[in-house]
Amino acid sequence: MNAYVESVINRVREKYVSEPEFVQTVEEVLSSLSPVIDAHPEYVKADLLNRMTEPERMISFRVVWTDDNGEVHTNTGYRCQFNGAIGPYKGGLRFQKNVYPGIIKFLGFEQTFKNSLTGLPIGGAKGGSDFDPAGKSDAEIMRFCQSFMTALYRYIGPDIDVPAGDIGVGGREIGYLFGQYRRLKGVWENGVLTGKGTSYGGSLIRPEATGYGAIYYLNEVLAHEGESINGKTIAVSGFGNVAWGICKKAMQLGAKVVTLSGPDGYIYDPDGVSTEEKVNYMLEMRASGRNRVQDYADKFGAKFFPGEKPWGEKVDIIMPAAMQNDVNIDSAKKIIANNIKYYIEVANMPTTNDALELLRSTEGVIVAPSKAVNAGGVGVSALEMAQNSERLVWTEEEVDEHLGAMMRNIHKVSAEAAEEFGLGYDLVAGANIAGFKKVATAMLEQGIF
Repeated sequence: MNAYVESVINRVREKYVSEPEFVQTVEEVLSSLSPVIDAHPEYVKADLLNRMTEPERMISFRVVWTDDNGEVHTNTGYRCQFNGAIGPYKGGLRFQKNVYPGIIKFLGFEQTFKNSLTGLPIGGAKGGSDFDPAGKSDAEIMRFCQSFMTALYRYIGPDIDVPAGDIGVGGREIGYLFGQYRRLKGVWENGVLTGKGTSYGGSLIRPEATGYGAIYYLNEVLAHEGESINGKTIAVSGFGNVAWGICKKAMQLGAKVVTLSGPDGYIYDPDGVSTEEKVNYMLEMRASGRNRVQDYADKFGAKFFPGEKPWGEKVDIIMPAAMQNDVNIDSAKKIIANNIKYYIEVANMPTTNDALELLRSTEGVIVAPSKAVNAGGVGVSALEMAQNSERLVWTEEEVDEHLGAMMRNIHKVSAEAAEEFGLGYDLVAGANIAGFKKVATAMLEQGIF
């Protein structure tokens, strides 16, 4: 490993020892960059890696709200504006009880490279709160969102920072957040949030975009190997919007998603989540607020495995699409034992570093990284911004066409970057290198600050 790269990783380990998710993603990204740093001494002279691993701005604020019984609650809100070298900050908001600065920083750092890969002029950011929307009424969620935006609005704007949704923040929450922003500013800045409803500036296929994009990326990987998606079986985790989009697009292209998972375990459906009724039922499951994947098994007669994860199933393709660190070393060993060739990350950092290293080092396993695979979501968010700025609404076909082209290009630039530095078909290293080089060039051209 390049000495400069190693020194930066060690500094981050020491400084952020209490934020392991951030350390983990910094290690994963920077470990791929040694050949680039060796070829570009100007990066060392400008201390680019130390600058790049520190957020430009980390904002925290108090969020006070009242529940339906009149009791007052206090949460903490965050916005990490990690890197704005190539455009306004862009990234989602996550409402989940485990949110703390380490998760927000890791997501913002990862978002910087993901957004760079899209080829669009957007920087990296992430935000959220330790507020848990589960079990809350619509009125409680509205009051929380209004309080959250009252603190956040002064730091965002169409040319400053454009938040979107993430875990716990869907169309309902975006609507409440946008309504409060409009109330506070007194202007219709409809490019300030993405993931909006189509009645007020949202883009078609945004809810499906991450899942659709993941399948488009998978198509490119399969084509590289001389294979087709038709007839393939896929193990997916989660059952939210991302998994839903994967199931929809896989069904259209002749593949079968045979697993879904939730906090309660996973289901195995040998016939696949491959009918309109089954795919649409995923939306009912999410809307119910029960957060139980067993409901699918009960309705369709699928097998349910309580408290387990689906990584021991023998399928053609693995697509973890739920949460960070969902696949550990034991899961990776099961995947390898089943001779599964394609490991396609979809969720942000779904694989522990030791599991990722094992999978990448196993002959015959192709690993695709989440920062490339799930970039379709933020890509369509940026397309929403473009439509807002032009006061246009594109058709579903137009958005889907842009999304497909974007994902094909992300695969192309990742593969080319790996090849340029003699790394073969290493999509993990290639995505890190391609995303880094664009941000690095912009930072150098803008001087030291």
